[in-house]
Amino acid sequence: MRFSVNIPNFGDFADPMNVRKVAVAAEEAGWDGLFVWDHLQFKRYRGRPFADPWILLATVAPATSRLRLGTLLTPVPRYRPQQLARQVATLDELSGGRMILGAGLGGPIDDEYGSFGDSTDPLVLAGRLDEGLDLIDRMWTGELVDHEGVHYQARDVQMTPTPVQRPRPPVWIGGFWPAKAPMRRAARWDGAAPLFESARHGIVPDVAEVAELVAYVRKHRQGTERPFEFVLGGATPAHPGRAADVIGPLSDAGATWWDERQIQLGPDIDRLAPVLRRVEAGPPRV
Repeated sequence: MRFSVNIPNFGDFADPMNVRKVAVAAEEAGWDGLFVWDHLQFKRYRGRPFADPWILLATVAPATSRLRLGTLLTPVPRYRPQQLARQVATLDELSGGRMILGAGLGGPIDDEYGSFGDSTDPLVLAGRLDEGLDLIDRMWTGELVDHEGVHYQARDVQMTPTPVQRPRPPVWIGGFWPAKAPMRRAARWDGAAPLFESARHGIVPDVAEVAELVAYVRKHRQGTERPFEFVLGGATPAHPGRAADVIGPLSDAGATWWDERQIQLGPDIDRLAPVLRRVEAGPPRV
């Protein structure tokens, strides 16, 4: 099992130097990854500064050598596919092949899309997500791409340099379980990074629900031998042994990554000091 640190792209973490501090501390303490949120507008946190997650990751990549880096998660329908393909490929090169793209619809939908006059229809956004990911994957090959889709077009396009990782940087799909469609989508890619209706961001999910989700995704991956990750998250105690008591049953249920988070409605979600204390204490020992 591997262990990552998860931070928002607002509050104290709108300062790239604070994100860099967390990343360096995480690498030194033995964590395996650092993931940042990708929000433009989150009205619950109105009045706090927000930073571009790609600039934050570009600051972190040269300061680290081992951590996997990425977004959890990027609202793919909010981007043009060619823009997102280029950003991830550039960061994959800058980091020496350590990028992971966490992808989904994102939210809150009214905040992230409606605030800018974009569609808030989940079916439209889901169509853009699927078509956009497929187009990004083709662009990452470096081959000529011609595409005439429902939402996007590409005519005689070739995008180089390609990402360092082959056949592509891993794509992890998010969504709220027990909704099934996002997890069927995840089964087509490289990982599932769910939240749970019964355990929102920062709350440790129920083991039985995790086992149900893992079984569902594995059923839809039958015949596929590619590596696949199940990424679970929540807030654990700083003591590695007590943290292991929380993580162990989830690992047994199929989780392959533990993503350490602050409780979303708590006071520390975007504060550097408590996050840094937890990071410096090190990951759980399972």
